[in-house]
This record gives sequence, C-alpha cells and structure tokens, in this order.
Amino acid sequence: MLLHYRDSAKIKTKKVVYEETYYARDSGSLEQLKELTTRRKAIEDSLNGSSQLAPAIAREMAGGVTSPILQDLQKAERYLPLLENLVICVEAASHNAQIVQWTSDLKLRWTSALSAVGPFGLATLKYFRIDNLRFELGMVLFLYGALLRERALEVLPTDLVEAATLFRRAAGVYCHMAQDVLPPLHTVLPADRPPEATASMASIMSIICLAEAQAVIVQKAEEKATSKALLAKLHYGIVQLLEDAGNLLQMHTGDWNDVSEKFRRFIMTCSILHEARSQRYIASELKKIEKLGIAVAVLRYAMNRVQGKSPGEDAWKTVFRQEADALGDLLRKCENENEFIWHERLPRLEDLPVLEGKKIVTPIAYQPFRLDREFVFVT
Repeated sequence: MLLHYRDSAKIKTKKVVYEETYYARDSGSLEQLKELTTRRKAIEDSLNGSSQLAPAIAREMAGGVTSPILQDLQKAERYLPLLENLVICVEAASHNAQIVQWTSDLKLRWTSALSAVGPFGLATLKYFRIDNLRFELGMVLFLYGALLRERALEVLPTDLVEAATLFRRAAGVYCHMAQDVLPPLHTVLPADRPPEATASMASIMSIICLAEAQAVIVQKAEEKATSKALLAKLHYGIVQLLEDAGNLLQMHTGDWNDVSEKFRRFIMTCSILHEARSQRYIASELKKIEKLGIAVAVLRYAMNRVQGKSPGEDAWKTVFRQEADALGDLLRKCENENEFIWHERLPRLEDLPVLEGKKIVTPIAYQPFRLDREFVFVT
C-alpha cells in the first residue's frame, strides 16, 4: 500500500485575460488570445472552486468523463498547446519593450502547495507574482504532473499497470520542466519564489514519481508471488530513489525560502516504510535458509525504525501500523523458532546484511505539443 501525498495539486491562481493585455494586429491572433483566456479560465474555475457548471454539464463537456481529475487533466491538455506556442512567440520578440511590458501587465499570480505553512501551523494563501510566461508554463506543467499523480492514485485499486504508467508520465513532465522549461527562468526569479517554479524542485518531484511508479510495480510483483530476494531489492530501490530526492531537497535549500514540513515528512516516511518492507523480505529469505539469528536481528532493527517514527498523517499511520503488524508477526515466528530449535546468537548491528537496491523505472518523456501558429501584435 502506498502513502498518499495529494497536496501538490492544491494550488490556486488569479484571473488572466490575454486579449485585454496583448494587442493583436489581426483577427487570427485575437482569436488565439481569446481561446487562451477561455482555456485558462476553465483551469482557474476548477482550482479556485468558482465553476458555475452543474456536474452533468461538466461531464457532457468532457465527453462523458465522470472523473473530476480526468476532467481537469483535459483542461490542462487543452491549454498547454496554446500556452507553449505563446511562450515561443513572445520569447522570439523579447527584444521588444512593449511586449515585455504587456507580459508584466498580465500579473501572473499563483499560490504554492509546497511552501511552508504560516504561523501556528496555519496554511497561508499567498500569491507569488513573476512577470514571465515561463512561470505560467511551469506552474501549469507542475499542475499537470500533479494531476497525473492524482489520477494514478485514483486508478491504483483497479489497474496497477495504468497507475505505474501515469506515475512515469508525471515523472516525464517534471523532467521536461527541470531540463527545458525552468532553467531560463532561474535568473529572473525573485528571492521570494514558490518551490514549484524551480528546476531543482521539478527534479525532486520527478524522482518521487519514479519511486511511486516502482512501488506500484512492486505491488504487482507481490501479487505474482515474485521471489522475496527480488522484492527486497525492488523495495530498497525505492528507498534509494527517495534518498536521492531527499538529498536534492537538502542540497538546494537556497533555491526557495522554505518547503512544507509535511512534504519533507512524506519523503522520509516513505523511505522508512519501504526499507522496512525490504528488510521483512530479507528476513523471510533468511528464515527459509534457516539463518534465524540474522533474521531476528534484521526484523528487530526494522521494528525499531518503524516504531520510532510518527508519520503524522492519520492515513500514513494506518499503513505504518499494518507494516508494524506484519513485521511483528514474522519476528515472533522467527524468535520462537530460534529459541526452541536453532539457538543462534544474534549478530551485531554492523554485521547485518547490507541492503541492495534495484531501480527498474524510467520516466515517460513529455512531448510538447508544438503548435505552429503565429501571433501578430501591434507594436
């Protein structure tokens, strides 16, 4: 069972009207600007909870799609091609002071889901404004990746293969942000910036999505009764991915003011959980080959790690309790068998088996839509 971190999609934005800010020279450009506004408004209404559409009408407009997450994914997919095209056209005219001023006049503002909460643990609805279309593109792509993660969690109970694919697609979106979209924005970012607008956070999110994809693949492997030795390596591969994400988070603390403690705790908690699962499978293998002393030592170490941490979120506590119960059951069996039959001495902590990891997932590359439409502005 996966731990769920669903806050990354909980962002909001302020209204933007493109055709009132950029002055189009011809009707074709004007229509494109109006279409951009319409497509963005659909996202605004969804994020801000301001849609006036009845659920039945929203479902009909989405082609019969009943899932609100899928409906939101469709909205992002309709907006992104137009936005990507506008970014290309505006950046090609970046030497034009009038177009630069128009971009500033858009007043692009977004909240952050990953920033630290305010005083007394209360979330503050703070809007970050950055006068650059790459900020808009980065935030919409961040939202798109977050919605892909949400959809993966939605289909997880019924379709593990699709869930893993969606996590890998989300990883690809964040890779694209980290490599192609956000690096040019870095030099113009103000000191007070949302983590979502940085390439380093996009890299972290990509790694987390890969860890989640591998966790789903491991779940599928568990259903197929894959060898416990391989399952141990796959679980520890998840730990290694999460350690990579945690190290990047620590290394790039200067890229943002602060990051949500819940987000940090999610990475740490997932790592502890999958390390425990890896150790449980290793202990099962040791029990099978009658090395009960080592098995008991491995399980006791894992139990101490799990019981010594408080996950915080109630849903995470449930998963931790289930893992602690599974560890406890196996530990009692191993202790009893060792006490009555084998009488093996327990090794020291430094003599426990070294965990080996195996990473088997890669991102599914995000392909920009590449519309070839020209904007003609009054300059």
